[in-house]
Amino acid sequence: MKQTGTQSDHSRLEGLAPAGTGRVFWNLSMASLCERAVARGEARLSEAGALVVTTAQSGLEISVAQVDDTASANSAALSETVSGEVPVLTRAQFEALKTDLLAYVGRRTLFGQDVCVEAGTGRPLLLRVLSDQAWHALFIRHLMRPGEAADTDDTAPRLTILCAPGFRPNPETHGVAADGAVALDLANGLALVAGTARSEAIRAALTRLIAGPLADAGVLRLDGVATIGTTGTVALFLGTAGAGKSSLAGALARGQAEDGAPGRLVDSALGWSEQGLVALQTGTSIRPADLAHAAEVERAAQSFGAVLENVALDPASRSPDLTEAASTPASRVILPARPTESSPHLGSPAQLFVLMQDASGVLPAIARLNPAQALSHCLAGMDTAPALAELHGPRLRDLLARHAPGCWLVNTGWIGGAAGGGRRVPLEASRRLVDAAQAGELATGDWRTDPHFGFEVPAALEGVDPRLLDPARAFASRSAHDGAARALAGQFAARLAQCETALREEPGDTQPGMPLAAE
Repeated sequence: MKQTGTQSDHSRLEGLAPAGTGRVFWNLSMASLCERAVARGEARLSEAGALVVTTAQSGLEISVAQVDDTASANSAALSETVSGEVPVLTRAQFEALKTDLLAYVGRRTLFGQDVCVEAGTGRPLLLRVLSDQAWHALFIRHLMRPGEAADTDDTAPRLTILCAPGFRPNPETHGVAADGAVALDLANGLALVAGTARSEAIRAALTRLIAGPLADAGVLRLDGVATIGTTGTVALFLGTAGAGKSSLAGALARGQAEDGAPGRLVDSALGWSEQGLVALQTGTSIRPADLAHAAEVERAAQSFGAVLENVALDPASRSPDLTEAASTPASRVILPARPTESSPHLGSPAQLFVLMQDASGVLPAIARLNPAQALSHCLAGMDTAPALAELHGPRLRDLLARHAPGCWLVNTGWIGGAAGGGRRVPLEASRRLVDAAQAGELATGDWRTDPHFGFEVPAALEGVDPRLLDPARAFASRSAHDGAARALAGQFAARLAQCETALREEPGDTQPGMPLAAE
């Protein structure tokens, strides 16, 4: 990382020209940023030297909008991107926002950090993040790998995020919310964050800004969790929000540690390319409520330079109240990677677990999927929009064929009846089944083919309630189970039809399965 501690005027901002005489501090060290954040009144220090910041009242709801050069001033259309549908900004609205935001920061001190994302091509994707908050520079320094910013135009950072929490956009003029907005100009690699100091706004800008360049580099971006054993074996956990990826993968990693062989848990945005999985973030940004990361939360509370966002401090002891923070939705704990975990390259997944939370109670706790079935379930878990299926489907199909991981469906929802009537699959049972799948223990037993969904289900596993593997036995009657199963299979078939283009090459191999979420 170059230019550590160097200050300059705003003229060095590539593609940005704010008026005024403000300064920019480039790539300051962790200690320097902590000093400045405290001195500027942005943060307080905990007893262990963690940086404690308060942003909960600053744009709790973060709106995201992006430029569409074809949109008119009266357009109310939505633009479909790899991240879903987001409101559209006209070019005039975005340029007005940029002009006014640059005027705002023109006489203010900015803090810049050059970081990078490994795109799996041997040349990192370079980013420049600037903010008038010193702790934002510390946050991004923790989260991302340092990037080398050369002076030549062809290797200058390709993407830029400019954050000004104190600037309040005018919705009529700028087209975005006054309190917590991210405005994206993807064509020019620029994101503007205004009206909020929350770290999640910067992460949202980063996520959307890098999606296109990653796709161009042949990297499929995934929101998932990976575990890496001491022998280097990688397991990938994908699934819808709330399905329990972090909890299950965290339990497995803790289990390895209890056995004397500590596992590595990577719970962040991931990229999957021909070379294998790569962590797009090397640091950690987690909610204190996430029990899967209890050890990381505790480490943050005792670490100098860690960032505790919206975590209360005891006024006398200055110790952080992590119990209260666990009930605060906007609380975050932000840590740099451990030295032993700094490499972004994770290797190829040997096992792929697709987690879904079945609220109808008809799916077994685990089932083995063929590659076409795995593709179907993964696409349903990403998004049901046809354009997104076309974007992700072929790439994901190629990666499944190239790396040939063992593929599994894991039901973390209910068994024996719908939510409220059936019972929840215990985390301990899910952990036992996933452990057995990775160890090859399931392969030695008998299997049955599910008549409704076409996947294979193990007949039994020692230590696991047989009803978790054959949910019909937990229903009031088999006919009640069969009726619910047929309804669920029909729901999934209807959703899967939206992905028809992406799956057209192998229509005969896909089987009905669980939908994105079983209502």
